[in-house]
Amino acid sequence: MPKAAAQPSLFDDALNPSPSAPLAGAHEPRPSPAYSAKDIEVLEGLEPVRKRPGMYIGGVDERALHHLFAEVLDNAMDEAVAGHAKVIEITLAADGALTVKDDGRGMPVDPHAKFPGKSALEVIMTVLHSGGKFSGKAYETSGGLHGVGVSVVNALSERLEATVWKDGFEWRQTFSRGKPTSKLEKLGPTRRHGTSVTFTPDPVIFGEDAAFRPARLHRMARSKAYLFRGVQIRWRCAPERIGDHTPAEAVFHFPGGLADFLAENLQGLSTVTPEPFAGRIERQGEAGAVEWAVAWTPEGFGEADGFMRSYCNTVPTPEGGTHEAGLRAVLTRGLKAYAELVGDKRGALITADDVAGQAGALISVFVRNPEFQGQTKERLSSADAQRLVEGALRDPFDHWLAGQPKAAAALLGFVADRAEERLKRRKDKEVARASATRKLRLPGKLADCSGQAADGTELFIVEGDSAGGSAKQARDRRTQAILPLRGKILNVASASLDQLRANKELADLTLALGTQAGARYREEDLRYERIIIMTDADVDGAHIASLLITFFYRTMPDLIRAGRLYLALPPLYRLSHGGKTEYARDDAHKDQLLGTLFKGKKPEIGRFKGLGEMMPAQLKETTMSPATRQLARISLPRAEETAEALVEALMGRKPELRYRFIQENAEFAAEDLDV
Repeated sequence: MPKAAAQPSLFDDALNPSPSAPLAGAHEPRPSPAYSAKDIEVLEGLEPVRKRPGMYIGGVDERALHHLFAEVLDNAMDEAVAGHAKVIEITLAADGALTVKDDGRGMPVDPHAKFPGKSALEVIMTVLHSGGKFSGKAYETSGGLHGVGVSVVNALSERLEATVWKDGFEWRQTFSRGKPTSKLEKLGPTRRHGTSVTFTPDPVIFGEDAAFRPARLHRMARSKAYLFRGVQIRWRCAPERIGDHTPAEAVFHFPGGLADFLAENLQGLSTVTPEPFAGRIERQGEAGAVEWAVAWTPEGFGEADGFMRSYCNTVPTPEGGTHEAGLRAVLTRGLKAYAELVGDKRGALITADDVAGQAGALISVFVRNPEFQGQTKERLSSADAQRLVEGALRDPFDHWLAGQPKAAAALLGFVADRAEERLKRRKDKEVARASATRKLRLPGKLADCSGQAADGTELFIVEGDSAGGSAKQARDRRTQAILPLRGKILNVASASLDQLRANKELADLTLALGTQAGARYREEDLRYERIIIMTDADVDGAHIASLLITFFYRTMPDLIRAGRLYLALPPLYRLSHGGKTEYARDDAHKDQLLGTLFKGKKPEIGRFKGLGEMMPAQLKETTMSPATRQLARISLPRAEETAEALVEALMGRKPELRYRFIQENAEFAAEDLDV
């Protein structure tokens, strides 16, 4: 490829000529306001939950709203799994209130020794980190372990009513936004036992139009019933709330457990083996059980080739974790061992992706004291879970293969064919990449990776030579390439074509990518699977990242649509105390760590001025290693005119649009700044 200066058409297809507009000038620094003890706010009770709900339920969107239901349902399921409840009733009322009722032991209502004048029920509902699941005495395994679930639901509810049938009496107490609105009432004698929680989400938190979606609640309740064979879940929905394809009443009870769940997903599909690999094992002498169901289909599952859904103590873990890793390891090792046993040399080619690629897999584990990443429990991190799954499934899978030779041979052939196809595709891409690399004149400051194929490779676009030097030492040379850029790149949303053609930084970036811009963009020419923007975790870094995102949006939008553009999330703070070190992404994350992991301690807090200040080992651990980092994928809204309007307002040639945007959104900025 010739030099950028000799390429007058590099951006011709991407942008129309337009005059550039001057950027708004910098403001004079303002004097610092007074800062004293009166500015220090102490949040008590459940106030932290209402102040920062995203720290506890992941946000205030529809997913977070339905997470409230999941927390209450998890408590009822814990009673069922512990053997104390058989029936759970879920009712969505006409006014939008949701009720979850079980026939378990009932929440404790006796006085709590550490909180004079308060019952255990009131403590559970109003005090964070209170519950019966810490010691393991009341529950051997449970889904809610943080002691924050139902108290968070209470904090974020406009109204909550708890009714308990226990010790021969009915008890009731009401709450609003985390605070009691009545005393615990003893209503009268009863033979019933169990707990009922009715709550209405707070419109102040979730918005006036926020409401539970019956179809989503119905699906969540049905999924729970598959996860524990001994429970019956009854669903009722008021006629005023019924949506499309959602019944007014239903009863969920699945004696086959996950095997029934998988059979529903396999309806109408052919399978590689006559029967799925499925079963359940309870470990004697230890708190642990595993249930699984796996089948392979050449047809795929709708839009996906395969899927893996996992659960821990009936809690869905959509981001997977150690239990999924254990299942993949068992299937891969078992199939490779079987190939060696029957003398099929293709078994050596098989990887976990080949085995799981077109499989429908379900795995559910029950373990004591599971460790999750985040309060919303989306990823399981307990090492014990992986050992439990591998130990429980190793022999059953070997016996399953050995007991049906024809089915085992069909499965081995199916997976081996996928491995050979994968290797052929890789070889084809390596030849194409090597050929393209010979023709390209790559930028001199690009530290390229050694891998020839694009699969699995990453290009880090780094802010400045100093950060680039650290990144080059921290990277995996086989798969990670580094391209340092100097300072803030050109704003393509307000630049002329002549400015674009003459900009060396953007020309170098385009050369490194291996593809062209605009109508000449071809995804197959991309030299890397992922493009990762890695800038400092401060305002200047955010500005540079926004300029780069604008460049990709205006010149290579298909790269974003394909899900190839990411933002690295480097930490802003380092907290150390007693040999323990944690990193915080921002001030809110730092405050969270101070209030949890470092509560009552005085850790040393260091603030990174930039990526260049981080030691290579720190940069690798926090930002670059796939095993420990976090990435944010850049995506476009469904209505892409929304993205265009936003880019034009914030990055375009008309300062008045930016001024209008700031005026219209000033209240949100004030909330973020706590003013």
